[in-house]
Amino acid sequence: MKSTMTILALAAALFCSTATADRPSATKVSNWTLQAVDGEGMPAYDPPVRVEVEGIILNRPEYMLDTNTAWQMYIQGDQGDDGGTAVYMRKVNYMPGQTYSDSEWLNELDRISYDEISGYRFMPGDKVRVNGRTLFYGGKRNINEQHSIDPDNDFFIDLVKRGAGLPDPNVIMLNEVKDDNNEFIFDAGRATGCERYQSRLVRINNVSFVDPELWGPDATLEITDGNKTFPVKLGIGPGITVGSNNLPATFDVIGIFDQEGSTTGGYRLWVTNYDGNGRILADGCDMHGIFSPADFNRDCKVDLVDLSIFAAEWLSITNPLLLE
Repeated sequence: MKSTMTILALAAALFCSTATADRPSATKVSNWTLQAVDGEGMPAYDPPVRVEVEGIILNRPEYMLDTNTAWQMYIQGDQGDDGGTAVYMRKVNYMPGQTYSDSEWLNELDRISYDEISGYRFMPGDKVRVNGRTLFYGGKRNINEQHSIDPDNDFFIDLVKRGAGLPDPNVIMLNEVKDDNNEFIFDAGRATGCERYQSRLVRINNVSFVDPELWGPDATLEITDGNKTFPVKLGIGPGITVGSNNLPATFDVIGIFDQEGSTTGGYRLWVTNYDGNGRILADGCDMHGIFSPADFNRDCKVDLVDLSIFAAEWLSITNPLLLE
């Protein structure tokens, strides 16, 4: 019994981080507020020097960019926060002299990939808190180091809840993000159009590739519903290789709704890996909804976190009729 209780206590500690590390002063803001734009697609929110946002990790950085040169992670807000934010860092920055050495870069990657308190490696589905400076580029405001290697410009990522679970993707149709001329729909108020879904997980059903022969790592393909088209950016995950496309003629796709290079356009869907399921262009059970019954937190593995959830609910009565 003692060993069982020890395991349960350890599982509970892993499930949710309660300790906090010292961080620079920052203003807490929602992802939705941070990403506000005006009618020209320029920033409509003037942030303080540092902001603090919370959200669910949507991707493995190593599946999105070559981490020898750059690192990027998307988080999506929850509990009423309908926005999302990209967190970005480069080894060689645009300003002269702002380049990490190989060892410095590896140290930085290690620092932002693991929770400082628990030593846990961040994974998609974890809820995290990000403290950092921001920079507006190509239609969205990122958290980054503002192209500086000065430690004062570091951003910090802390675990809030391990295995909180990926958000359910917003199911959308191409006519919600493309107009009758097949142009991107831009609505600064975000009541509709591309800005509404930026940096969030979405699902588009019943589409096909315009040219499937373009499939490969880091490639960009167009999907179509037979009328309108939309760009899909493939990542560099191990499931995306030349010849690994086994999708049927018509399929569904789940990815991160992204914007790059334009204030009122440049939208795309970013799919960082493909698990080869042959039905849906997505990565992992957490994307297309196939879970073990014992995977209570839906992170695609059964471990001590699931055991802690099970223990917390042990002997709970969920049917009030049984209390009579």
